Amino acid sequence: MAWRGNISKSLKELRILLCQSSPASASTRTFVEKNYKELKSLNPKFPFLIRECSGIQPQMWARYDMGVERCVNLDGMSETQILKSLQDLVKAGGAAKA
Repeated sequence: MAWRGNISKSLKELRILLCQSSPASASTRTFVEKNYKELKSLNPKFPFLIRECSGIQPQMWARYDMGVERCVNLDGMSETQILKSLQDLVKAGGAAKA
């Protein structure tokens, strides 16, 4: 999973929006709890923004060069699917720079 260390090279910012208590955000909360520490240690200066808001649908926003943003709706996704979505967002950023 070498791509995890390339997040800061492919993206400018990653925002994860979730609800603190809703069942729809349960997998997203677990994903953040299990992966944030490792991702941050591999990309120490990269802005990982975790935003909690009551009643919001879980989403992941990636910001690329020139202010381009892509959003992934995380509602109903498993932790594995969320990780795959993040990997796809990172690959999209790397492909844009190639």
